[in-house]
Amino acid sequence: MDFSKVDFLLSVHSLKQLPEAELPEIAFAGRSNVGKSSLINKMLGRKKLVKVSSRPGKTQGLNYFQVGNQFHLVDLPGYGFAKVPKGMQNAWQSLISSYLENRSTLRCVVVIVDIRHEPKSKDTQLFDWLRQNNIPCLPVYTKIDKVSGSIRGKNAKLLDAGHGVSKEERVLFSAKTGQGRTELISALGSFLPS
Repeated sequence: MDFSKVDFLLSVHSLKQLPEAELPEIAFAGRSNVGKSSLINKMLGRKKLVKVSSRPGKTQGLNYFQVGNQFHLVDLPGYGFAKVPKGMQNAWQSLISSYLENRSTLRCVVVIVDIRHEPKSKDTQLFDWLRQNNIPCLPVYTKIDKVSGSIRGKNAKLLDAGHGVSKEERVLFSAKTGQGRTELISALGSFLPS
């Protein structure tokens, strides 16, 4: 995967605004404030391509980035405790589920989970929903730099069990140190045409 040319394309707030379904797409999903933007920036080798905010709910549309002529990376709004009106959250939910269910070029949804916390019901619901709809997903347990090695292993096993994931199916990642970047890029490559 060549990340030398990555550009912000557009922010989609309704299905009518989606770009032509030509390039494969990889979507990134996760709870509000899980570190989605930081992970994407680190993966791409950029500092500020994707805006990082400490305020939950910063991403308010489907943010499209074009990676060369290879694929689109789609940053989805976070779910969970975003500090936005309920009506706006419901609108996001409708947009996101319609996108995930109907986008012919979607190849994978990267589901980002904070390794420091026990399995959360919203994450479990997303994994279950993706499986029921036959949408490939890649679990990524992030913020691994914030826990020691023994705790990391224990927490990863708890998350695996809680979300029905095997060790081989997921990636451990740190947006701070870059640990797991090679594994993440390799895993994503398996969903894209060579």
